Amino acid sequence: MNEGIVTMHYDKSIKAYEKARNVIPGGVDSPVRAFKSVGGTPLFIKKGEGAYLIDVDGNRYVDYVQSWGPLIFGHANKTIEKAVIKAVKKGLSFGAPTKAETKLATLICSIFPDMDKVRFVSSGTEAVMSAIRLARGFTGKDDIIKFEGCYHGHSDSLLVQAGSGAVTFGSPSSPGVPADLTKHTLLAKYNDIKSVKKCFENSKNIACIIIEPIAGNMGFVPADPKFLEELRALCDKHGTLLIFDEVMSGFRASLKGAQGIYQTLPDLVTFGKVIGGGMPVGAFAGRAEVMDKLSPDGPVYQAGTLSGNPVAMAAGLASLEQIVDESDLYVRLEKKAKRLVEGLKEAAKEAGIPLQVGAIGSMFGFFFNEKPVKNFDDALKSDTTRFAAFHQGMLREGFYFACSQFETGFICDAMSDEIIEETIEAAQKVFKEIA
Repeated sequence: MNEGIVTMHYDKSIKAYEKARNVIPGGVDSPVRAFKSVGGTPLFIKKGEGAYLIDVDGNRYVDYVQSWGPLIFGHANKTIEKAVIKAVKKGLSFGAPTKAETKLATLICSIFPDMDKVRFVSSGTEAVMSAIRLARGFTGKDDIIKFEGCYHGHSDSLLVQAGSGAVTFGSPSSPGVPADLTKHTLLAKYNDIKSVKKCFENSKNIACIIIEPIAGNMGFVPADPKFLEELRALCDKHGTLLIFDEVMSGFRASLKGAQGIYQTLPDLVTFGKVIGGGMPVGAFAGRAEVMDKLSPDGPVYQAGTLSGNPVAMAAGLASLEQIVDESDLYVRLEKKAKRLVEGLKEAAKEAGIPLQVGAIGSMFGFFFNEKPVKNFDDALKSDTTRFAAFHQGMLREGFYFACSQFETGFICDAMSDEIIEETIEAAQKVFKEIA
């Protein structure tokens, strides 16, 4: 562990960032990595070891990001590493079917018996984009409902913001996104069924509702079980498909993701992160009558040269097979996650700082907020300035949290109880500094 601020030096990361900015927009390949919301220079990572990241300056951090979720067994897991190396020696990509695709698909379908078939892609964004196209093709309808604060990738129809009025069709939230596309996206409020019903009053042409059943992109915000049940009932009533975006929560909240926590079942589900074991991968799955509308069996076109590539499939198999083999994995992970957030809350209370916390399985989150967070409006009331100070302080102590108040944290199996206690002790120090 680091001994405090005197051990931390960032000179090499600063130089690396300056060079990167000359050839990469903003110096990063995904905006949140730029540390804009927390201040300071983004850390350039040299390697990962289990629960830890080591940056180019040699600083060592307990990593609560875990590549934004996929590394449930931590960095450089030997079993996954061995499987990837074995696959690489046979070839990186063939653009043709392999048995590994069928094996991984079979394993996923065995875990989710309500899902009959799986189509692999290369990212969560691609999985969501394809699932929505399939829903539109299956229903013959154009409009979709999404929720404020839920992120489903950066495809055009999902980069929307609320317009004027109580119930709106989305307007673009990014230059380059045509209003003609986002006009088919209706925005509703998370955990608020009345806002969803108003969307159906405004449109008789809704193909699907897409939701993160455990939101991870407005911070950690689980859906209310009754809310999901009511969404299911509305979809059944209106001939609309329900899509669970489990790119983040799949195999993280439980073996069956959010579907292992709630009783509600979706028509389609999107996966990513863990099923790649650290390699770029995504997938969407559903019952046969829906999935069979996909080309080449049906008319809905979707394709990808690197979809189901052998290296990603090998990593995914190695990751999921370990998960299935360890029956008490999620019990261990949730115990650590709950101890962490309870410890953070206690430490914040001692310092007179209001903190809202939560954890399910290996996912956790906290808000510098006076009141519980149930939706995006609640999340926006959080003290982001204090979060930034906390983030900077914890970095100096050797703990790497997500560089935004509005992101979820992750526990990996390589984290010991001692690491959790060390994190809480460091947080006690930092909370006192920022109180």
